[in-house]
Amino acid sequence: MKIKTGDEVLVIAGKDKGAKGTVLAVFEDRNKVIVEGVNRMKRHVRKEQTTRGAVVGGIETVEAPIHVSNVQLIADGKATKVGSRRDEVTKTRADGTTYSGERGVRVARRSGKDI
Repeated sequence: MKIKTGDEVLVIAGKDKGAKGTVLAVFEDRNKVIVEGVNRMKRHVRKEQTTRGAVVGGIETVEAPIHVSNVQLIADGKATKVGSRRDEVTKTRADGTTYSGERGVRVARRSGKDI
């Protein structure tokens, strides 16, 4: 999945189209993400009393998951598609020896800059 937790995204489809927010959670097995302030639902929670005596529960407003195809990453203030690139890097082992390896990098398709 090309969207990660903490990314700034734009909603491109659905009832909250045009809204921007930060990704709070990613569910890769279901291809869904939770975006801050998007797809808000009312949830009824049983009222309970905590050990300190505070009452918790009632009607809460929480964000529900939205499909990842309905959001697009924001890079440099504009919505963009996400690509990937493999960079060759030099790594160091615990014993001090070095070796070359590859690391995956996410790239903004619109500008070509690393994300």
